[in-house]
Amino acid sequence: MFFESYSQEQPQHVEALMAETLASVRKLLGMEVAFVSEFSEGRRIFRFIDATQDFHPIEVNGSDPLGDSYCQRVVDGRLPELIQDATKNAEALTLPATLGVPIGAHLSVPIRFSSGRVFGTFCCFSRQGDATLGERDLGAMKLFANFIGNVLEERDNALQEKRITTQRLRDTLDAHRFTSEFQPIFDIDSGKAVGFEALSRFPSEPRRGPDVWVADATSVGLEEELEGALLENALTQLHDIPDDAYLSLNVTPATILSGKVGTLLQGHPLERIVLEITEHQSIGDYEKIDAALASLREQGLRLAVDDAGAGYASFRHILKLKPDIIKLDISLIKNIDTDIACKTLAAALVGFAKATGSQVIAEGVESGAELKTLRELGINRVQGFLLGRPKALDEYCGRLPAMATTDAVGD
Repeated sequence: MFFESYSQEQPQHVEALMAETLASVRKLLGMEVAFVSEFSEGRRIFRFIDATQDFHPIEVNGSDPLGDSYCQRVVDGRLPELIQDATKNAEALTLPATLGVPIGAHLSVPIRFSSGRVFGTFCCFSRQGDATLGERDLGAMKLFANFIGNVLEERDNALQEKRITTQRLRDTLDAHRFTSEFQPIFDIDSGKAVGFEALSRFPSEPRRGPDVWVADATSVGLEEELEGALLENALTQLHDIPDDAYLSLNVTPATILSGKVGTLLQGHPLERIVLEITEHQSIGDYEKIDAALASLREQGLRLAVDDAGAGYASFRHILKLKPDIIKLDISLIKNIDTDIACKTLAAALVGFAKATGSQVIAEGVESGAELKTLRELGINRVQGFLLGRPKALDEYCGRLPAMATTDAVGD
């Protein structure tokens, strides 16, 4: 048996489904060849093939004129969908393949999409005729043709969506349709902003969060390019941040491993930069991440693990990456003043941070009660809407913003 995909974009699960389907139907009907053809620009193209070891009359991606094929004649009604012996059918004998291949038993049914468009055909044939073939066999072919049509239509829709996503991202990158906003990170004791987290914004339609844009970029192979552009855009504004504050940048492990981060950070004061690992899933090789960042961290770059407390992955990142900063997730901070479980977990992370020399930052602070509780737990670095919303640096009027609510940080 042989089976191939005709496109590098072809999802692996589609390949497996088609391979299994063609092999199963061919063997069920006792045929030598099963294939799926696509009709395109007047030609019949063999997209998927399954055949016996000793008979290979057609090849994947091979094609021939559609007008000279069994497939076209079956679709337009000149040939029946089930032929027990093609050498006894007058219309079939007008086709060179009937005697040239030769073709004996032949079954062919159209593959139609939900729109009614004929994609092509699902066919089985053997060199010898088979008088036992009947309506039950044809019914099985039609059943599987319907299944194949659904699979291929879903694949085509996915590829079309991929093309749209790629073009949308390409347009966004080429036209630089994104900006950076910055959210201050405060020191509770001094009431001053000690850092600013860069947050990307996309004004283009459809309006979606940066995490969705990055996910889209990952799905079409543009993650490194998009993240690189976002990082570069934020870094251009580092000089606008006061010298006693740092810039915090969100980055995925994939972009770190690509080497893009090291290139972009060249020439910048690394002691004023924090990288926040944003991956919410387990990282496959932490040693590679360590190796990629080792030189940069030696030069002063700090590493933060984002969204600690949001799931198992973040705890694993903390253990494996030994970050300088642990950022507590908003889900842990929300109602921390009344939720004993959240308060207990936060306290445990504070203790862990002290033991390992890390610093804790609470993000997503939205109430004075939450802020007061965090201070009681010994957390003195915070950010959130209560203290300062993300905005352009020039909206800070060239100075560090004061603590948004002094009452909340009082004893």
